Amino acid sequence: MPTENLKITTAKGHTLAAALELPTGLVRGASLFAHCFTCTKQSKAATAVTRALAREGIAALRVDFTGLGASEGDFGSAGFASDVEDLVASVDYMIAQFDCPILLVGHSLGGAAVLAAASILGREKVAAVATIGAPSDVPHVLHNIKGDLEEIERVGEGQVTIGGRSFVLSAEFLKKTREVELLDQMTRLRVPLMIMHSPTDAIVGVEHAGKLFDAAKHPKSFVSLAGADHLLTNDDDANFAAQIIAAWAVRYLANKDMSPKPETGVVVQTGNGKFGTEVFTSRHRFVADEPASAGGNDTGPTPYDLLLAALGTCTAMTMKMYADRKQWPFEGARIALTHDRDHAKDCDHCSDEDVSANVQSLNRKIELLGDELTAEQRAKIIEIADKCPVHRTLEGHLHIHTEAVGHP
Repeated sequence: MPTENLKITTAKGHTLAAALELPTGLVRGASLFAHCFTCTKQSKAATAVTRALAREGIAALRVDFTGLGASEGDFGSAGFASDVEDLVASVDYMIAQFDCPILLVGHSLGGAAVLAAASILGREKVAAVATIGAPSDVPHVLHNIKGDLEEIERVGEGQVTIGGRSFVLSAEFLKKTREVELLDQMTRLRVPLMIMHSPTDAIVGVEHAGKLFDAAKHPKSFVSLAGADHLLTNDDDANFAAQIIAAWAVRYLANKDMSPKPETGVVVQTGNGKFGTEVFTSRHRFVADEPASAGGNDTGPTPYDLLLAALGTCTAMTMKMYADRKQWPFEGARIALTHDRDHAKDCDHCSDEDVSANVQSLNRKIELLGDELTAEQRAKIIEIADKCPVHRTLEGHLHIHTEAVGHP
Protein backbone atom coordinates (compact mmCIF):
# COMPACT_ATOMS: atom_id res chain seq x y z
CA MET A 1 0.00 0.00 0.00
CA PRO A 2 1.13 3.65 -0.36
CA THR A 3 3.08 4.47 2.84
CA GLU A 4 3.94 7.92 4.18
CA ASN A 5 6.62 8.35 6.85
CA LEU A 6 5.89 11.28 9.14
CA LYS A 7 6.47 12.85 12.55
CA ILE A 8 3.95 13.69 15.28
CA THR A 9 4.70 16.13 18.08
CA THR A 10 3.53 15.13 21.56
CA ALA A 11 2.24 17.40 24.33
CA LYS A 12 5.70 17.17 25.92
CA GLY A 13 7.33 18.54 22.78
CA HIS A 14 9.24 15.54 21.42
CA THR A 15 8.45 13.82 18.13
CA LEU A 16 7.12 10.37 17.42
CA ALA A 17 8.13 8.48 14.29
CA ALA A 18 5.06 7.22 12.43
CA ALA A 19 4.07 5.45 9.23
CA LEU A 20 0.73 6.05 7.55
CA GLU A 21 -0.66 3.30 5.33
CA LEU A 22 -3.08 4.83 2.82
CA PRO A 23 -5.77 3.03 0.84
CA THR A 24 -5.22 2.98 -2.89
CA GLY A 25 -8.69 4.44 -3.36
CA LEU A 26 -11.16 6.42 -1.27
CA VAL A 27 -10.56 6.71 2.47
CA ARG A 28 -13.59 5.28 4.27
CA GLY A 29 -12.21 5.71 7.76
CA ALA A 30 -9.03 6.11 9.77
CA SER A 31 -7.25 4.01 12.39
CA LEU A 32 -4.30 3.98 14.76
CA PHE A 33 -2.22 0.93 15.75
CA ALA A 34 -0.38 0.65 19.09
CA HIS A 35 2.49 -1.86 19.16
CA CYS A 36 3.45 -4.33 21.89
CA PHE A 37 5.77 -3.69 24.87
CA THR A 38 9.25 -2.62 23.59
CA CYS A 39 8.24 -3.44 20.00
CA THR A 40 8.15 -0.82 17.24
CA LYS A 41 5.84 0.23 14.43
CA GLN A 42 7.72 -2.24 12.18
CA SER A 43 6.58 -5.33 14.09
CA LYS A 44 4.85 -8.04 12.07
CA ALA A 45 1.50 -7.45 13.73
CA ALA A 46 1.75 -3.68 13.20
CA THR A 47 2.55 -3.89 9.50
CA ALA A 48 0.12 -6.74 8.74
CA VAL A 49 -2.85 -5.13 10.48
CA THR A 50 -2.32 -1.59 9.17
CA ARG A 51 -1.84 -2.75 5.59
CA ALA A 52 -4.91 -4.97 5.75
CA LEU A 53 -6.93 -2.02 7.04
CA ALA A 54 -5.63 0.11 4.17
CA ARG A 55 -6.74 -2.54 1.67
CA GLU A 56 -10.24 -2.15 3.08
CA GLY A 57 -10.18 1.61 2.60
CA ILE A 58 -9.13 2.50 6.15
CA ALA A 59 -6.13 4.83 6.51
CA ALA A 60 -3.92 3.27 9.19
CA LEU A 61 -1.26 5.00 11.29
CA ARG A 62 1.32 3.13 13.33
CA VAL A 63 3.70 4.94 15.68
CA ASP A 64 6.80 4.22 17.71
CA PHE A 65 6.08 4.99 21.35
CA THR A 66 8.31 7.46 23.19
CA GLY A 67 11.94 6.28 23.29
CA LEU A 68 11.36 3.30 20.99
CA GLY A 69 12.21 2.80 17.33
CA ALA A 70 12.87 6.18 15.73
CA SER A 71 10.86 8.23 18.25
CA GLU A 72 12.44 10.76 20.57
CA GLY A 73 12.27 10.60 24.35
CA ASP A 74 13.42 8.29 27.10
CA PHE A 75 11.63 4.94 27.19
CA GLY A 76 13.13 4.09 30.56
CA SER A 77 11.33 6.92 32.33
CA ALA A 78 8.25 7.22 30.11
CA GLY A 79 6.01 4.46 31.41
CA PHE A 80 2.49 3.40 30.46
CA ALA A 81 1.02 6.87 30.99
CA SER A 82 3.38 8.20 28.35
CA ASP A 83 2.18 5.55 25.88
CA VAL A 84 -1.38 6.73 26.44
CA GLU A 85 -0.30 10.36 25.92
CA ASP A 86 1.37 9.33 22.66
CA LEU A 87 -1.88 7.74 21.50
CA VAL A 88 -3.92 10.81 22.40
CA ALA A 89 -1.56 13.01 20.36
CA SER A 90 -1.69 10.55 17.45
CA VAL A 91 -5.50 10.38 17.52
CA ASP A 92 -5.68 14.18 17.40
CA TYR A 93 -3.32 14.13 14.41
CA MET A 94 -5.49 11.58 12.55
CA ILE A 95 -8.71 13.47 13.29
CA ALA A 96 -7.12 16.66 11.93
CA GLN A 97 -6.16 14.77 8.76
CA PHE A 98 -9.36 12.78 8.15
CA ASP A 99 -12.08 14.56 10.16
CA CYS A 100 -13.69 11.41 11.60
CA PRO A 101 -13.60 9.27 14.76
CA ILE A 102 -10.65 6.87 14.80
CA LEU A 103 -10.50 3.07 15.09
CA LEU A 104 -7.93 2.13 17.76
CA VAL A 105 -6.09 -1.20 17.47
CA GLY A 106 -3.63 -2.34 20.12
CA HIS A 107 -1.34 -5.37 20.40
CA SER A 108 -0.27 -6.72 23.81
CA LEU A 109 0.51 -3.75 26.10
CA GLY A 110 -0.53 -1.56 23.17
CA GLY A 111 -3.96 -3.12 23.58
CA ALA A 112 -4.10 -1.96 27.19
CA ALA A 113 -2.90 1.47 26.06
CA VAL A 114 -5.67 1.90 23.46
CA LEU A 115 -8.28 0.86 26.04
CA ALA A 116 -6.97 3.49 28.45
CA ALA A 117 -6.77 6.11 25.71
CA ALA A 118 -10.30 5.36 24.48
CA SER A 119 -11.69 5.78 28.00
CA ILE A 120 -10.15 9.28 28.02
CA LEU A 121 -10.98 10.33 24.47
CA GLY A 122 -14.59 9.12 24.37
CA ARG A 123 -17.02 8.39 21.55
CA GLU A 124 -16.53 11.71 19.78
CA LYS A 125 -12.95 10.80 18.88
CA VAL A 126 -12.94 6.97 18.98
CA ALA A 127 -15.11 4.92 16.61
CA ALA A 128 -14.19 1.48 18.02
CA VAL A 129 -11.37 -0.44 19.72
CA ALA A 130 -9.79 -3.81 18.86
CA THR A 131 -7.18 -5.51 21.04
CA ILE A 132 -4.83 -8.41 20.29
CA GLY A 133 -3.37 -10.38 23.21
CA ALA A 134 -3.89 -7.50 25.64
CA PRO A 135 -3.27 -7.90 29.40
CA SER A 136 -6.08 -7.04 31.79
CA ASP A 137 -3.60 -5.58 34.31
CA VAL A 138 -0.76 -3.39 33.12
CA PRO A 139 1.66 -4.37 35.95
CA HIS A 140 1.62 -7.84 34.35
CA VAL A 141 4.28 -6.62 31.89
CA LEU A 142 6.77 -6.26 34.73
CA HIS A 143 7.01 -10.07 34.84
CA ASN A 144 8.70 -9.90 31.42
CA ILE A 145 11.51 -7.68 32.72
CA LYS A 146 14.75 -9.37 33.73
CA GLY A 147 16.58 -7.33 36.34
CA ASP A 148 16.60 -6.32 39.98
CA LEU A 149 13.46 -4.16 40.17
CA GLU A 150 13.75 -3.71 43.94
CA GLU A 151 17.24 -2.29 43.48
CA ILE A 152 15.96 0.09 40.79
CA GLU A 153 13.24 1.36 43.13
CA ARG A 154 15.82 1.86 45.85
CA VAL A 155 18.50 3.68 43.83
CA GLY A 156 16.30 5.36 41.19
CA GLU A 157 17.26 3.50 37.98
CA GLY A 158 19.02 0.41 36.70
CA GLN A 159 19.82 -1.87 33.76
CA VAL A 160 17.27 -4.51 32.72
CA THR A 161 16.67 -6.85 29.81
CA ILE A 162 13.33 -7.06 27.98
CA GLY A 163 12.90 -9.54 25.16
CA GLY A 164 16.67 -9.91 24.87
CA ARG A 165 17.26 -6.14 24.59
CA SER A 166 18.89 -3.93 27.22
CA PHE A 167 17.15 -0.87 28.67
CA VAL A 168 17.73 1.49 31.57
CA LEU A 169 14.52 1.77 33.59
CA SER A 170 13.73 4.35 36.23
CA ALA A 171 11.93 3.86 39.50
CA GLU A 172 9.31 6.31 38.16
CA PHE A 173 8.66 3.93 35.23
CA LEU A 174 7.96 1.07 37.63
CA LYS A 175 5.81 3.25 39.90
CA LYS A 176 3.63 4.51 37.03
CA THR A 177 3.21 1.00 35.68
CA ARG A 178 2.14 -0.45 39.02
CA GLU A 179 -0.42 2.31 39.57
CA VAL A 180 -2.52 1.56 36.47
CA GLU A 181 -5.96 0.05 37.18
CA LEU A 182 -7.08 -0.91 33.69
CA LEU A 183 -10.28 -2.74 34.67
CA ASP A 184 -11.49 0.38 36.48
CA GLN A 185 -10.87 2.40 33.32
CA MET A 186 -12.85 -0.18 31.32
CA THR A 187 -16.03 0.91 33.11
CA ARG A 188 -15.71 4.30 31.37
CA LEU A 189 -15.30 2.73 27.93
CA ARG A 190 -18.34 3.51 25.78
CA VAL A 191 -17.25 2.39 22.32
CA PRO A 192 -17.61 -0.90 20.39
CA LEU A 193 -14.91 -3.36 21.43
CA MET A 194 -13.43 -6.51 19.91
CA ILE A 195 -11.01 -8.62 21.96
CA MET A 196 -8.74 -11.07 20.11
CA HIS A 197 -6.63 -13.54 22.05
CA SER A 198 -4.92 -16.88 21.56
CA PRO A 199 -5.87 -19.61 24.08
CA THR A 200 -2.26 -20.82 23.80
CA ASP A 201 -0.65 -17.41 24.41
CA ALA A 202 2.33 -18.18 26.67
CA ILE A 203 3.11 -14.52 27.45
CA VAL A 204 -0.33 -13.12 28.30
CA GLY A 205 -2.74 -15.91 29.25
CA VAL A 206 -6.20 -16.04 27.74
CA GLU A 207 -7.72 -15.43 31.20
CA HIS A 208 -6.79 -11.78 30.67
CA ALA A 209 -9.16 -11.64 27.69
CA GLY A 210 -11.95 -13.01 29.89
CA LYS A 211 -11.45 -10.29 32.50
CA LEU A 212 -11.43 -7.55 29.89
CA PHE A 213 -14.54 -8.97 28.22
CA ASP A 214 -16.42 -9.21 31.52
CA ALA A 215 -15.54 -5.62 32.45
CA ALA A 216 -16.53 -4.17 29.06
CA LYS A 217 -19.97 -2.89 28.12
CA HIS A 218 -21.80 -3.94 24.96
CA PRO A 219 -21.31 -3.92 22.02
CA LYS A 220 -18.37 -6.27 22.56
CA SER A 221 -17.01 -9.29 20.67
CA PHE A 222 -14.39 -11.98 21.24
CA VAL A 223 -12.37 -13.73 18.51
CA SER A 224 -10.11 -16.66 19.31
CA LEU A 225 -6.68 -16.69 17.65
CA ALA A 226 -6.33 -20.43 18.23
CA GLY A 227 -2.78 -21.70 17.68
CA ALA A 228 -1.22 -18.23 17.43
CA ASP A 229 1.70 -17.13 19.58
CA HIS A 230 1.72 -13.84 21.45
CA LEU A 231 3.69 -11.87 18.84
CA LEU A 232 1.78 -13.28 15.84
CA THR A 233 5.06 -14.38 14.28
CA ASN A 234 3.24 -16.68 11.86
CA ASP A 235 2.12 -14.79 8.75
CA ASP A 236 -1.19 -16.66 8.58
CA ASP A 237 -2.06 -15.68 12.16
CA ALA A 238 -1.17 -12.03 11.60
CA ASN A 239 -3.13 -11.89 8.36
CA PHE A 240 -6.16 -13.59 9.92
CA ALA A 241 -6.25 -11.08 12.78
CA ALA A 242 -5.86 -8.21 10.32
CA GLN A 243 -8.66 -9.39 8.03
CA ILE A 244 -11.08 -9.93 10.91
CA ILE A 245 -10.39 -6.48 12.36
CA ALA A 246 -10.80 -4.82 8.97
CA ALA A 247 -14.11 -6.56 8.27
CA TRP A 248 -15.46 -5.82 11.77
CA ALA A 249 -14.34 -2.19 11.88
CA VAL A 250 -16.09 -1.05 8.69
CA ARG A 251 -19.43 -1.34 10.53
CA TYR A 252 -18.45 1.49 12.87
CA LEU A 253 -16.68 3.91 10.53
CA ALA A 254 -18.40 7.14 9.56
CA ASN A 255 -17.33 7.24 5.91
CA LYS A 256 -18.25 3.71 4.84
CA ASP A 257 -20.97 4.88 2.38
CA MET A 258 -18.96 7.54 0.54
CA SER A 259 -18.31 5.45 -2.59
CA PRO A 260 -19.85 6.83 -5.79
CA LYS A 261 -22.46 4.42 -7.16
CA PRO A 262 -23.25 5.11 -10.80
CA GLU A 263 -26.63 3.94 -12.04
CA THR A 264 -25.01 2.79 -15.27
CA GLY A 265 -21.49 2.38 -16.51
CA VAL A 266 -18.37 2.80 -14.42
CA VAL A 267 -16.83 5.61 -12.37
CA VAL A 268 -13.04 5.72 -12.01
CA GLN A 269 -11.36 7.87 -9.38
CA THR A 270 -7.68 8.61 -8.79
CA GLY A 271 -6.45 7.23 -5.48
CA ASN A 272 -3.24 7.30 -3.42
CA GLY A 273 0.19 6.19 -4.51
CA LYS A 274 1.65 6.88 -7.96
CA PHE A 275 -0.89 4.97 -10.05
CA GLY A 276 -3.51 3.63 -7.63
CA THR A 277 -7.01 4.07 -9.05
CA GLU A 278 -10.38 2.92 -7.76
CA VAL A 279 -13.15 1.60 -10.00
CA PHE A 280 -16.84 1.70 -9.08
CA THR A 281 -19.82 0.06 -10.72
CA SER A 282 -23.40 0.27 -9.45
CA ARG A 283 -22.74 -2.68 -7.11
CA HIS A 284 -18.99 -3.31 -6.94
CA ARG A 285 -15.66 -1.64 -6.31
CA PHE A 286 -12.08 -2.68 -6.98
CA VAL A 287 -8.64 -1.17 -7.45
CA ALA A 288 -6.36 -0.89 -10.46
CA ASP A 289 -2.64 -0.16 -10.21
CA GLU A 290 0.72 -0.81 -11.83
CA PRO A 291 3.37 -3.28 -10.61
CA ALA A 292 6.31 -2.11 -8.53
CA SER A 293 8.58 -2.53 -11.57
CA ALA A 294 6.60 0.27 -13.26
CA GLY A 295 6.61 2.51 -10.19
CA GLY A 296 3.23 1.42 -8.80
CA ASN A 297 2.26 -0.24 -5.54
CA ASP A 298 0.87 -3.44 -7.12
CA THR A 299 -2.41 -3.16 -5.20
CA GLY A 300 -4.55 -4.30 -8.12
CA PRO A 301 -4.57 -5.40 -11.76
CA THR A 302 -3.16 -3.09 -14.43
CA PRO A 303 -5.37 -1.40 -17.06
CA TYR A 304 -4.25 -3.96 -19.64
CA ASP A 305 -4.98 -6.78 -17.18
CA LEU A 306 -8.52 -5.40 -17.00
CA LEU A 307 -8.76 -5.17 -20.79
CA LEU A 308 -7.70 -8.80 -21.16
CA ALA A 309 -10.05 -9.78 -18.33
CA ALA A 310 -12.96 -8.06 -20.09
CA LEU A 311 -12.34 -10.05 -23.25
CA GLY A 312 -11.67 -13.31 -21.40
CA THR A 313 -14.68 -13.15 -19.10
CA CYS A 314 -17.03 -12.17 -21.91
CA THR A 315 -15.65 -15.03 -24.03
CA ALA A 316 -16.21 -17.56 -21.23
CA MET A 317 -19.75 -16.35 -20.55
CA THR A 318 -20.71 -16.37 -24.23
CA MET A 319 -19.41 -19.91 -24.77
CA LYS A 320 -21.19 -21.20 -21.68
CA MET A 321 -24.46 -19.52 -22.60
CA TYR A 322 -24.34 -21.07 -26.09
CA ALA A 323 -23.45 -24.55 -24.84
CA ASP A 324 -26.16 -24.43 -22.15
CA ARG A 325 -28.74 -23.41 -24.74
CA LYS A 326 -27.70 -26.39 -26.88
CA GLN A 327 -27.69 -28.62 -23.76
CA TRP A 328 -24.20 -29.83 -24.60
CA PRO A 329 -21.96 -31.45 -21.93
CA PHE A 330 -19.85 -28.29 -21.49
CA GLU A 331 -17.77 -28.37 -18.29
CA GLY A 332 -16.23 -24.94 -18.61
CA ALA A 333 -13.25 -23.29 -20.24
CA ARG A 334 -9.82 -22.00 -19.31
CA ILE A 335 -8.75 -18.96 -21.32
CA ALA A 336 -5.22 -17.52 -21.37
CA LEU A 337 -4.83 -14.01 -22.79
CA THR A 338 -1.82 -11.84 -23.56
CA HIS A 339 -1.26 -8.44 -25.12
CA ASP A 340 1.32 -7.89 -27.89
CA ARG A 341 2.33 -4.26 -28.46
CA ASP A 342 4.50 -4.92 -31.55
CA HIS A 343 2.39 -7.16 -33.73
CA ALA A 344 2.96 -5.43 -37.08
CA LYS A 345 6.21 -7.22 -37.91
CA ASP A 346 4.62 -10.70 -37.92
CA CYS A 347 1.03 -9.86 -38.84
CA ASP A 348 -0.06 -12.08 -41.75
CA HIS A 349 -3.48 -10.51 -42.23
CA CYS A 350 -2.76 -6.78 -42.02
CA SER A 351 -2.84 -4.28 -44.87
CA ASP A 352 0.30 -2.41 -45.87
CA GLU A 353 -1.19 0.67 -44.20
CA ASP A 354 -1.69 -1.25 -40.96
CA VAL A 355 1.82 -2.70 -40.99
CA SER A 356 3.33 0.77 -41.21
CA ALA A 357 1.43 1.73 -38.06
CA ASN A 358 1.75 0.48 -34.52
CA VAL A 359 -0.32 -2.70 -34.73
CA GLN A 360 -1.20 -4.36 -31.42
CA SER A 361 -2.89 -7.69 -30.78
CA LEU A 362 -4.75 -9.52 -28.05
CA ASN A 363 -3.87 -13.21 -28.06
CA ARG A 364 -6.38 -15.71 -26.73
CA LYS A 365 -5.86 -19.43 -26.08
CA ILE A 366 -8.98 -21.39 -25.17
CA GLU A 367 -9.00 -24.79 -23.48
CA LEU A 368 -12.41 -26.46 -23.30
CA LEU A 369 -12.71 -28.62 -20.19
CA GLY A 370 -14.24 -32.09 -20.03
CA ASP A 371 -14.16 -35.08 -22.36
CA GLU A 372 -17.83 -35.42 -23.32
CA LEU A 373 -17.96 -32.81 -26.08
CA THR A 374 -17.71 -34.04 -29.68
CA ALA A 375 -15.17 -32.59 -32.07
CA GLU A 376 -17.99 -30.80 -33.91
CA GLN A 377 -19.32 -29.29 -30.69
CA ARG A 378 -15.86 -28.12 -29.67
CA ALA A 379 -15.33 -26.45 -33.06
CA LYS A 380 -18.67 -24.66 -32.82
CA ILE A 381 -18.01 -23.38 -29.28
CA ILE A 382 -14.60 -22.03 -30.36
CA GLU A 383 -16.31 -20.34 -33.30
CA ILE A 384 -18.80 -18.72 -30.96
CA ALA A 385 -15.92 -17.24 -28.92
CA ASP A 386 -15.28 -14.73 -31.70
CA LYS A 387 -18.88 -13.53 -31.41
CA CYS A 388 -18.79 -12.43 -27.79
CA PRO A 389 -19.92 -8.80 -27.33
CA VAL A 390 -16.57 -7.49 -26.05
CA HIS A 391 -14.74 -9.15 -28.96
CA ARG A 392 -17.11 -7.44 -31.42
CA THR A 393 -16.66 -4.10 -29.66
CA LEU A 394 -12.88 -4.30 -29.83
CA GLU A 395 -12.84 -5.27 -33.51
CA GLY A 396 -15.66 -2.95 -34.54
CA HIS A 397 -15.61 0.73 -35.42
CA LEU A 398 -14.95 1.90 -31.89
CA HIS A 399 -14.88 5.61 -31.10
CA ILE A 400 -14.06 7.07 -27.69
CA HIS A 401 -15.71 10.41 -26.95
CA THR A 402 -14.22 12.59 -24.20
CA GLU A 403 -16.10 15.43 -22.55
CA ALA A 404 -14.81 17.72 -19.81
CA VAL A 405 -17.32 18.26 -17.00
CA GLY A 406 -17.28 20.30 -13.80
CA HIS A 407 -14.97 23.32 -13.80
CA PRO A 408 -14.82 25.34 -17.04
